Amino acid sequence: MKINTFSKPWQFIPAGALLFAGICGAQSAPQIAPADAQRYLADVKTLTTPEMEGRGDGTRGLTRAEQVIVARYKSLKLQPAGSKEYLQAFPVAIGKRLKPGNRIFEEKGPGGNALTSRALKVGEDYIPLSISASGTLRGEVVFAGYGITAPELSYDDYQGMNAKGKIVLVLRNEPPAISAKAVHGGKSRHAELVTKAINAKNHGAVAMILANGTLGKGEEDLLSHFGDVDGPEDVGIPSVQVKNGVAENWFPAVGKSLADVQGELDAAAQNGTARTTDGRALATLAMDVKIETIRATVNNVLAYLPGKTDEYVIVGAHYDHLGRGGSHSLAPSQTGTIHPGADDNASGTAGVLELARIFAAHRGELKRGILFANFAGEELGLLGSAAWVNAPTKPLDKAVAMLNMDMIGRIKDGKVFVGGVGTGSTLKAMLDEAKSGTKFEIEPSESGYSSSDHTSFVTKKIPVFFFFSGLHSDYHKPSDTWEKINAEAAAQLLDLVGRVDVELANAAERPAFVEVPENPHAGGVPSGGGYGPYFGSVPDFGENKDGVKFSDVRPGSPAAKAGLQAGDVLTQFGEKTIHNLYDFTDALRRSKVGDVVEVTVLRDGKPMKVSVTLEQRK
Repeated sequence: MKINTFSKPWQFIPAGALLFAGICGAQSAPQIAPADAQRYLADVKTLTTPEMEGRGDGTRGLTRAEQVIVARYKSLKLQPAGSKEYLQAFPVAIGKRLKPGNRIFEEKGPGGNALTSRALKVGEDYIPLSISASGTLRGEVVFAGYGITAPELSYDDYQGMNAKGKIVLVLRNEPPAISAKAVHGGKSRHAELVTKAINAKNHGAVAMILANGTLGKGEEDLLSHFGDVDGPEDVGIPSVQVKNGVAENWFPAVGKSLADVQGELDAAAQNGTARTTDGRALATLAMDVKIETIRATVNNVLAYLPGKTDEYVIVGAHYDHLGRGGSHSLAPSQTGTIHPGADDNASGTAGVLELARIFAAHRGELKRGILFANFAGEELGLLGSAAWVNAPTKPLDKAVAMLNMDMIGRIKDGKVFVGGVGTGSTLKAMLDEAKSGTKFEIEPSESGYSSSDHTSFVTKKIPVFFFFSGLHSDYHKPSDTWEKINAEAAAQLLDLVGRVDVELANAAERPAFVEVPENPHAGGVPSGGGYGPYFGSVPDFGENKDGVKFSDVRPGSPAAKAGLQAGDVLTQFGEKTIHNLYDFTDALRRSKVGDVVEVTVLRDGKPMKVSVTLEQRK
C-alpha cells in the first residue's frame, strides 16, 4: 500500500479529547490540526533553492536559510529564545588555506650528493595535505613503504627501521594482498591518509611525505586538491604529497626505482616474505608548512511557545548541509556543485517549521512550553546542539524531552526508524499509542546515541526521540533534491510527531531519563558504533583540542567500570599521546578485546591514571 493513501489518524479528534490519558494521566489536550503536505513541501523547496548554496556552514546560503527561519518564527509571533533574539552564535572551523611561505628545499640528494639548489614548487611538485600540522623542520627522508602497521595481518612497514626524528616517505593506498582481506571489500582502514599520518607520528617521525606510486592504466600522477583530505584540524605532524617524479629523484640511494620497490613490497605482502623498507636515507630536506584554519560564526535559531509551567519540550532539526560538497560529499567528482540537501536536512527543518505553525495556534493551551530549535554545525560534528546544551538558553533541568527530525523526507513503504525509545520511562508507551491507527512500520531503537543532534541531549540525561526515514543513494550528493521528497508521507509522520509532542507537553508527570546500554546496531538507526574493541565514552564533538573530552560515559561500559566520567579529557591511551578524536580512534582500532590499557585523563585540570579493560563490542 502506498504511503500517501494513509489516513490522518488524529485529524478528527474532537476539541478537548484526551490524548493518551491512559498512559500518563495527561490533562485535556487541544485539537491539533494535521500537517499540510503542500506547505511542508514549499518550505523544503525554499530551503533548497540555488540561493541557499547548499546551506554550508559559514556560507551566505546558510545565513539566508537562517533569515527564512527567523522570519517564519516572527510571523508566528513565537518568542525569541536565543542568546541574542532568535539566534545563538558559536564558532566553527569551516576549512583551511595555505599561508604564504610554504617551501620544501632539497639540501642533499641520494647518498649525500648535493642537489642544484632545488626548491620544490608548491602546487606543482608538492602540496600540503589539509590535515597537516604547520611547522618548520629539517631532516633526512627515509622510505617507509605504504606506512602501514597492521599486526593483525602480520604486516609492518616500520619493522626493523628507526623513524624517530626522520621524514618518512610513504606510498598511497596499500598492497593488494591487504585490500583483499578488507572486511567490506575495497580498501582497509590502513589505506586512509589519516591513519598513515598518525602511524608515522606514533613511530616518532617529524613529518610525512606521500607519493602516489604505481598508477593504473589511464591514471595521472596528480596532486590532491588542498582541502580534499578529511580528518582532524591538525594530525600532529607536517604532512605533504609530492609528485612521483620528485620521489623518484631520491631513489638512486637504494639502487632501484620507485616502481621496482613498490613491486617488491606488493610481492612480499602477497607471499609473506621480508620487505625492503630498511630506513636508508634518501635525501635531506628543509621544510616549512604553513596552514591557516578558516573559522566562521554560525547561528542556531531558537523560538519558544510558552506553556502554563516553566517546563518545556524541544522539537529540533539541523538546517545546515554541505554547501558545494567538500570532503564529506559522496560524489567527489561533483565537488563545487551545490548539494541542496533536500532530505538532509531541509526535510527535518521544514518539519520543525510546520509543527511551529500548527502549535502556534494553541498558545497558552499546553501545560509545558515548546522550544523550536534549528541547529547549525551538525554536518561538522553535532556542533550546534553541543553549543546549545553547553550554554543553554533555557534552563536545562526544565527540558522534559528532545524530539529530533533528521532526514524524514524519503519514507518508503511506510518504514520509519525511531531511536531513543528506551531513554525515557514513558517513551515507548507514547510511541506505541501515537502510531496506533497509522500504517507506519516503525522500527524502534532503544539507544539515544547516533550521528545526529539528539545525541547531545542524551549526554545531558534528557530523554530523546529520533525520527529518521533511512539512508538512500542520494545521501550527501547533489542529487538530494526536493522533487524526491515524499511530502504526503512526511506530513503524516509530522502528525505522529505532533501527537507525541502533545503528550509530552501535557502529561501529568515528565518521563524519567533511563540509561540505555550501547547496542549500536539495534533498530537500524545509525549509532556511531565506532571501531575496534569497546571503550564506552561519548566524545564532546565541540571540544577536541589537546585531548578528547568526554561528554558522557555509557553505563556499564569499560570506561564507566574504570571510573571515568563526563567532563574527563583523555590525553594518553597506553603509550600513545591523544591530541584529538582521530588519535583516539586509531589507538582503539589497534587494540584488542581483553587488553588492559592504562589511560590518563584530566579531571578538573588534574591528571588521573586508570586502567581500562577493553571489551567485545556488542
